[in-house]
Amino acid sequence: MTEKLHIEDEAAMLALGAQLARRFPNGGLITLHGDLGAGKTTLVRGLLRELGHTGVVKSPTYTLVEPYQVGNRDIYHFDLYRLADPEELEYMGIRDYLRPDALCLVEWPEQVGELLPIPDLQVSIYHAGSARDVILA
Repeated sequence: MTEKLHIEDEAAMLALGAQLARRFPNGGLITLHGDLGAGKTTLVRGLLRELGHTGVVKSPTYTLVEPYQVGNRDIYHFDLYRLADPEELEYMGIRDYLRPDALCLVEWPEQVGELLPIPDLQVSIYHAGSARDVILA
């Protein structure tokens, strides 16, 4: 089922992240598509806040992955924008992250082609003036 949403501002994007957190009480794979500045990391911040994370949430653009331990949950936030070669994910042990009990949030999944499994949720964010259009599939 595909949902189409119109997100007016940052607060609404954070709220959408919180809604997504409630959809994934255990593990899962969520891919995040959208241009630079579309709001992917803001959505991740809302998701993590809903789960109880109180620290800083930054885009792991240079580190590729930012791990979070929230309660007894492992959450991994990937940003693959600067990935030079999809094989880099193999070297960093991507399969170890993609456990059934871990929640993986992957920005720029198109950088790795078919290396990732089919996501449980695909989020596409598009600029719509100062707002955003979001498709959840």
